[in-house]
Amino acid sequence: MDALQFFIERDGFFTTQMALEAGYAKRDITRMARSGEWHRIRRGAYAPGTTWLELDPVARHQVRARAVMRSLGDSVALSHTSGVVAHGIDVWNLPLDRVHVTRLDGGAGRIEGDVVHHEGFTIDDEVVAADGMKVMLAERCVLEAASRVDTEAAWCLLDAGLRSGTFDRDRLEAAYKIVEHWPYMHRVRALVPFADGRSGSIGESRGKHLFRSFGLPQPELQYEVRRADGSIVGVTDWAWPEFGLLGEFDGRVKYGRLLQPGQDPGESSSQRRGVRMSCARSPASR
Repeated sequence: MDALQFFIERDGFFTTQMALEAGYAKRDITRMARSGEWHRIRRGAYAPGTTWLELDPVARHQVRARAVMRSLGDSVALSHTSGVVAHGIDVWNLPLDRVHVTRLDGGAGRIEGDVVHHEGFTIDDEVVAADGMKVMLAERCVLEAASRVDTEAAWCLLDAGLRSGTFDRDRLEAAYKIVEHWPYMHRVRALVPFADGRSGSIGESRGKHLFRSFGLPQPELQYEVRRADGSIVGVTDWAWPEFGLLGEFDGRVKYGRLLQPGQDPGESSSQRRGVRMSCARSPASR
């Protein structure tokens, strides 16, 4: 494995050809894959079995995307969900079983094994480099991925794109004007105006969606709570100043800091299912 370590550390995988050049015979490759010592990512691409098991779904998708791009070359660019992942934007509840690419050579759209090939109008400055690969612009990837999922996941994705800093609201709205008549884009039309990078996490974005689903007013985000002398007490995730109400989203990471050594988050009475939403009257309303 030492001869392949460079490729594993660089890309997360190695190819059949790399293994052959490192001195492995075809029968060795077959045996290692069958035993589970090597995990077959896709045709002609492998990763150490133990390494693969340690990766989360997003990291596995990243490795699979690199393997696909090595196979397809300059004729495509990562797009949709795969482009979102390559740009390092948070994802939630997006399908990661297939790699999405947009054809740059006029090739037909189709599903081919673990790859979804998309047709689409593309200009030169829409193709950028991210994670060492050709990728469509982040704002286009976010819009295209959001158009294929449910409203909650789409809302989270739009917020996450702005939060990442890879594009701003002007770029998001400009990108939407270009693609608004493309298939499925009507699904995100009503969400684009509400996208807000001030949502500090997927959980906070899901909270916003929950408020909307129940017909509740949308909150002010990252609201500064101040004392009478103007000094800041703290910043809360949500606020409804007109009702004197503050709201906070608490997730697994935040509560994890409060646990005793060896204690599982699920054992904490203050955390249930890794998430807690709480509201309180603001100091000014008391």
